[in-house]
Amino acid sequence: MTEASKLSLHVPEPEVRPGNKPDFSHVTIPKAGSVRRPEVDADPESIRDLAFSIIRVLNREGEAVGPWAGTLTTEELMEGLKHMMVLRAFDQRMLMAQRQGKTSFYMQHLGEEAVSCAFRRALQLGDMNFPTYRQAGLLIAGGYPLVDMMNQIYSNDADPLKGRQLPVMYSSKEHGFFSISGNLATQYVQAVGWAMASAIKNDTKIAAAWIGDGSTAESDFHAALVFASTYRAPVILNVVNNQWAISTFQGIARGGSGTFAARGLGFGLPSLRVDGNDYLAVHAVAKWAAERARRNIGPTLVEYVTYRVGAHSTSDDPSAYRPKEESEAWPLGDPVIRLKNHLIRIGAWSEERHTQMEAEIRDTVVTAQKEAERHGTLHSGGRPSMRDMFEGVYAEMPAHLRRQRQKAGV
Repeated sequence: MTEASKLSLHVPEPEVRPGNKPDFSHVTIPKAGSVRRPEVDADPESIRDLAFSIIRVLNREGEAVGPWAGTLTTEELMEGLKHMMVLRAFDQRMLMAQRQGKTSFYMQHLGEEAVSCAFRRALQLGDMNFPTYRQAGLLIAGGYPLVDMMNQIYSNDADPLKGRQLPVMYSSKEHGFFSISGNLATQYVQAVGWAMASAIKNDTKIAAAWIGDGSTAESDFHAALVFASTYRAPVILNVVNNQWAISTFQGIARGGSGTFAARGLGFGLPSLRVDGNDYLAVHAVAKWAAERARRNIGPTLVEYVTYRVGAHSTSDDPSAYRPKEESEAWPLGDPVIRLKNHLIRIGAWSEERHTQMEAEIRDTVVTAQKEAERHGTLHSGGRPSMRDMFEGVYAEMPAHLRRQRQKAGV
């Protein structure tokens, strides 16, 4: 009888660490336009391969090619470029405001602008997003006022949420943006439940769930997939794979499935991967998944392959866990530059017009910031009233809260 070999635990490690040369050779990138576009009612089993590829429309020359191209007009693409540029300029001003002590916290979208801005164009009025804290592009592309977003970040007396949420945790029912939860993955089951309720009521509205790659390790993610697949809820299950969950690389949460999209295969869900830095590809896939939900065929899981260029938040220092040059080495490029180059390629844009647009957007964002700051910032100016703690919580205020309010004199 031989002695049993000792067991050892496998702990995944990222390809490189700070000080090493960035390496994305493990990311297999198909040629733009090479991934097939199945019919909207395709059987999930027949498109399993799409969970392991990457749908791309824009090639390196800025051309839109392949079966997923053509879902947007030139005018819509120009508007999409503007939305991404506004989000980027908004990020820059709010990051600076946080460093100046005007707010306690902020989270950038740098490098991920195409995901939320393009997706929003595939939705209709009344559809509901259940987002994470990095989908502000849904609001910007949906016409939500920049001043209101800034008021929420500053928690001033014009904050539409009356100081009840952390900065960047927006909420707007009218704009299809459900209240953000700081607890990871809770919004996934909420989105599926909302979509099920829409179907039960024989409504026409669909839901979109959002989650980051790291949060897919939470149990709520898997519970949501069970209910979505069992009841064929009209929901789009979005996974934003930006390579890093704060300081933990994607390999920890991904497990042995190879891709995050592949997680959906075990639940019988059609699962696709898309180039998250390709505005055209994101919109095409979102439109495909939305049509599937609206035709009552069922849910779709979509993984957006992108890269978080900035820090996780203003409380994070990415240089401690990844090479500083890694974002420049990311092979799928910058979403703003890629869409700009495409528009220039088709003769609808120019470098001069782009520079002019940057200046115009900067002025718009600065003007909005000045207006918001007239209502106050974290340490100066107006703040939400203490009475706001008591209002809008209960239909009928309990006796103990009435006594507390009377004691507070508000």
